[in-house]
Amino acid sequence: MPNRSGQFALLLAAALMFVNCAARAQLTIEITGGGANQTPIAVLPFAGEAALPQALTDVIEQDLARSGRFRTLYVGGIDPLPSEMAQVNFADWKSRTADAVVIGSLQKLADNRFEARFRLLDVPKQTQIVGLSLTFAAKDARLSAHKIADIIYEKLTGERGVFSTRVAYVVKQGARYELRIADADGQGAQSILISPEPIISPAWSPDGTRLAYVSFQHKKPVIYVQSLTASRQPAPVANYRGSNSAPAWSPDGKQLAVVLSRDGGSQIFLMNADGSNLRRLTYADAISTEPVFSPDGEFIYFTSDRGGSPQIYRMQAAGGDAVRMTFEGDYNVSPRISPDGKMLAYISRTEGRFRLIAMDLASRQMQALTDGPNDESPSFAPNGRMILYASDVGDRGVLAAVSSDGRVKQRLTVQAADVREPSWGPFSGN
Repeated sequence: MPNRSGQFALLLAAALMFVNCAARAQLTIEITGGGANQTPIAVLPFAGEAALPQALTDVIEQDLARSGRFRTLYVGGIDPLPSEMAQVNFADWKSRTADAVVIGSLQKLADNRFEARFRLLDVPKQTQIVGLSLTFAAKDARLSAHKIADIIYEKLTGERGVFSTRVAYVVKQGARYELRIADADGQGAQSILISPEPIISPAWSPDGTRLAYVSFQHKKPVIYVQSLTASRQPAPVANYRGSNSAPAWSPDGKQLAVVLSRDGGSQIFLMNADGSNLRRLTYADAISTEPVFSPDGEFIYFTSDRGGSPQIYRMQAAGGDAVRMTFEGDYNVSPRISPDGKMLAYISRTEGRFRLIAMDLASRQMQALTDGPNDESPSFAPNGRMILYASDVGDRGVLAAVSSDGRVKQRLTVQAADVREPSWGPFSGN
């Protein structure tokens, strides 16, 4: 692991040269900690889903279990399997301790698409919570299963589900770096960029159609924006003298906050998403880096050593005086704000261990969510429930996720590769 002070001084650029894998490799998710007060739920196989390569209900069940909010129940011994509410033996499911049951059916249509019908049932009340149908092509079966899981999650928790969202990350294998995007469960990974030089700091646009990132392919850090909906080449939006790093999107997707050393020191600048209309925001005689917008676009949080050691500050998005946000510890970096604007997540060094910390911005109370020793690059899920971050296991970079209350923990790995630089994408359709 590189020296962290060196990382900061280099704007987390050259030192963050992480991640890649073989083209067919997928992220593998291991649940290492469970949540409290889990809802017991039974997801019954859908009638007719054997026509698909993978059962929809397998994906739905895995999604719900991975969230830590549900305890999935064994569904064996049910014959025939119900697909309509009138066929459900509620007394039996009550005896199995189920609070909810999912039933459904799959039908192949004349145009070779599929229609999935499902019902989410309340067992104690013996009522239907929701019943819907989705039509999809065979290639979109997993996405449709994720969408069904999102609906179930939202109806039972009151929070929007993130199973149909995507994550970006960088994989390093040998001398090759690869920027990839995948479904939130690690499947369906696609390569966005392959390079012999490091790739760092991927950042999703708020609508999920573009990725900003930093590439060293020209032997220096340059910021690019890549469209995910068009086949055109990525466009360099910041290629000034010195270092160009740490892109962060404004909530409306029209602007990027970036860190440039073109004027001699590392300072934060604001520009249009196409690189035009550049203007400088910070002028301190110190490093200012790692900008991130508040969800309402009013503030920019960032890291600076203007007080003698790296700490997190906040300023108006148009620039101006900065207010220090962190005071405990002599090394606090990588600020991220929860989607509701209520929580600040960051990396703090304590007794030589780099751990993920969550601060309630109203009370300023803090909670250590991880134990380290080398955690970095936090990224909130779009519903704020989970935080994705990079860590080390056995001298190899892995991704991990922890719930915002610290109870649910996951580990995401790619076999025989370093995986780092995670960025959780927005809700689908946003």
